[in-house]
Amino acid sequence: MRTDLFDFELPADRIALRPAVPRAASRLLVVKPGEGLDDRAIADLPDLLLAGDCLVVNDSRVIAARLKGRRIGRGDAEPGIEATLHKRIDGSTWRAFILGAKKVQAGDTLRFGSEGRVCFLDQLDAQVSQKDEGGEVTLSFSFHGPVLDQAIAERGAMPLPPYIASKRPTDEQDKADYQTVFAEPEGSVAAPTAGLHFTPALLERLAAKGIAVHKVTLHVGAGTFLPVKVDDTADHKMHAEFGVLTAETAATLNAARAKGGRIVAVGSTALRTLETAASDDGQLHAFAGDTAIFITPGYRFKAVDLMLTNFHLPRSTLFMLVSAFSGLSTMQRAYAHAIHSGYRFYSYGDACLLFPAAPGV
Repeated sequence: MRTDLFDFELPADRIALRPAVPRAASRLLVVKPGEGLDDRAIADLPDLLLAGDCLVVNDSRVIAARLKGRRIGRGDAEPGIEATLHKRIDGSTWRAFILGAKKVQAGDTLRFGSEGRVCFLDQLDAQVSQKDEGGEVTLSFSFHGPVLDQAIAERGAMPLPPYIASKRPTDEQDKADYQTVFAEPEGSVAAPTAGLHFTPALLERLAAKGIAVHKVTLHVGAGTFLPVKVDDTADHKMHAEFGVLTAETAATLNAARAKGGRIVAVGSTALRTLETAASDDGQLHAFAGDTAIFITPGYRFKAVDLMLTNFHLPRSTLFMLVSAFSGLSTMQRAYAHAIHSGYRFYSYGDACLLFPAAPGV
C-alpha cells in the first residue's frame, strides 16, 4: 500500500510532553467501526469491558538506553557521539543507533561517561564491531551481564522519543513516568505506552469486575516507532524484537476465549506478540524468540478481539497496525476527531479503545 495513505497533519501542541496526573485521568476515545465515536476516560475502562475479558499487557522494563560519550584512540580528536541501544544480542553486545554516525567506523572504541562506579573503573568502553548503512552499529562492551547492566544504568538516560526529547530535557521524573506498573524484565528502549495508563487502583476495579490481566514480554526496540520512509509499505523492513508468551499464559487465554471472553491487547507490542504466537485457527502457543511481524490493512487478526492503544505518529507502522484493526477510513475519522477535540498524542498522551472492523472491510 502507498505510505502516504497513512499521513495526517498533527498540530505541535497536541503532543503530550508529560503524562496525565493521575495516570487514569487520561482520556479514552472508544472507536467502534460503523457505530461512531465515544469520548470517555481511562477510568471508564472497567465499565467498557465485560466479565471474562482478558487484558494482555507487556511487562518489559525500559532501560536507560541513551548513552553519551566520545570516540577515542584514533588521532588526537575525540568527537562526541550519542548511542541509543535498541537490541541486546548477548551479555556484552548490543545493537545501537548512533547520533553522529559519520564520526565512527568499525574497529573504533567508544567511551561512555566518567562518573561510573562499576568495578571501581571510571569509564565504560565499547568497540564498534560492525557498522551498517543508516548509522546502525553493533557495540561489543568491555563489561558483561549484570555488571554491564549496572554500568548502563549509571550512565544512561531514559530514551524518551524524539518528539518529546527535542522539546525538553529528560529528568528524574521520567524514570517513573516512562515505566509501566507491570515492568519487570529489563530490555526495552521504549515504553509499551498503552500500559502507562494503568494504576493499582484501576487494576483493582478491573479485577472486581471479573476482568483478568495477563502478561507477555516484548522488548521494545527504537525501530518500532520510526516513520516509514519508503513509498510503498511492501518495501519497509521491520526491526526484529524479542518476545515471550509462556505456555501457561497461552493456555489460560485460550480457555478464556473458548468460554466467550475477549482478548484485549494493551498496546501494539502485546498485540504483535499474541499474533506472532497464534496459529491460523486463533489458538495461542508458547513462544520465545524474535518477531518482525508487520501488520497493515488486509491482515487477518487471529488472536486479538479488542485493542487499547495510544495515538500514533503519521506514516508509522503503528498507525498502519491500528488501521488494519479498525479500518483505515475509521481511523482517519477517529484521529481527525481526536485532533479537533484536543486529545493528547503519542507516548505520554491519551488512548483509544478499538473494536475490530467487520471482516473484509
